[in-house]
Order: sequence, then structure tokens, then C-alpha cells
Amino acid sequence: MEDVRMQEGLHSCMNCGVCTGVCPAAEFYDYDPRKIVCIVQSRDNDAIEELLKSETIWYCGECMSCRPRCPRGNTPAYIIQALRKLSQKYGFFTASEKGRQQYALGRVLGGNMKGFGYCILPRAISPAMHPEQGPVWKWIHENDTEVYGRFTDNYMKPGPGPVRAIDPDSLEEFRRIFDVSGGTAFLDNIREHSLKKASELGLSEEEYMTYVYTHNSGAHTL
Repeated sequence: MEDVRMQEGLHSCMNCGVCTGVCPAAEFYDYDPRKIVCIVQSRDNDAIEELLKSETIWYCGECMSCRPRCPRGNTPAYIIQALRKLSQKYGFFTASEKGRQQYALGRVLGGNMKGFGYCILPRAISPAMHPEQGPVWKWIHENDTEVYGRFTDNYMKPGPGPVRAIDPDSLEEFRRIFDVSGGTAFLDNIREHSLKKASELGLSEEEYMTYVYTHNSGAHTL
């Protein structure tokens, strides 16, 4: 309840179900924002811990469709964000398939940001991890300088423009901001809990990365 997102997101739910009715995720997943808000309001620690270990809290797309429609001014998506933060902090996220994907997200996006200054970088998207893209992406990946060079003169080069190489001083400053703001500690915590889970599964770190990045049980949609 100390999380500012809880303070902003949960005032007084009257269980009308409007949030569930407008939620895009509820249409495709076994996901009911109204039920989640009820559990959180109950302050039942055991039930909340089950939420933190479940697939459920990872189905929200954070689109905020719920926010302007709640007659009591609640924001269930904020509540989900607070639950996710707790799940990440205490390592409960490793108990669910969708939760375990936090490691892949942290390693790929966090690694890209600290390494290159971008969340997504074409040359960092491995074709081996995206077989659904087919042979065309493999060719683009191998010829990225030629392909993206048609759109900008400075693709991964110093100077202005999109997908330019971030200069070393700016990149170092960004990394310091990442450290001071808690981003580095956050990713380190995700990694620590993930490696513990990998050990339980008898997987190396690289095997675990591939597993959480590519595995899909197909049991999530309605």
C-alpha cells in the first residue's frame, strides 16, 4: 500500500466491473481486473501472494483503458504495476511462464539500452531467437548497414539522425543515470532470481534465456 501507484490507483471499488468490460486483455485471457482489485482490497496476504506468483498479473497491456472509465476514479492498471513490482522484487515472477519472461525482457531491452542507448536495435535482434520472421529477417540482419543506410546517412555512425551511434560520453552519462535511478539494481535483482530458477530447472544461464524467450505453452488465451 506504500506504492504511489496503489495510492493513485485504488480509492474505493464498488465492484461494478466496468474495468473488465472495457479491458482488451480480458477479451483474450483469463484476466479479470475487477477480481484482482477485490483481492487487493481484501488485504489477504495469501491471496495476494498467489497473484504475485500467477500468470494473471502479466496479461495486462497497461493500455489504461480502465482509468478514464472507472466511476470511482480507480486505475486497475496501476494496481497491476504495483503487483508486478512486488513480484519482481521478491522473485515470485519466476513461478509463472509469463513472469519468467521478465528475465528475457530485462536482458534484451536493458542490455540494449546500456550497451547501445536504444531499447531496440536492428542488428541486436537475433534471427535465431525470432524464427517466426522467416529468412527475410535473417537477410536484413546480415545486411543491416545497406538496408537501413537507405533511410539515414548515419546508421550506427557518429552524427545526427535516427539509429545513429550514441557518442561515448552520452552513453556513459546514460549508464550513470541508469545506475543512480535504480535501473541497474532492478535488472541485477531480476537476474539473481532468474538464475536461481534456472538452477532449479537444471539449465545454464544461456539455456534459460533461450527457454524463457522462446517457450510458449499455448495455455494463456481463452
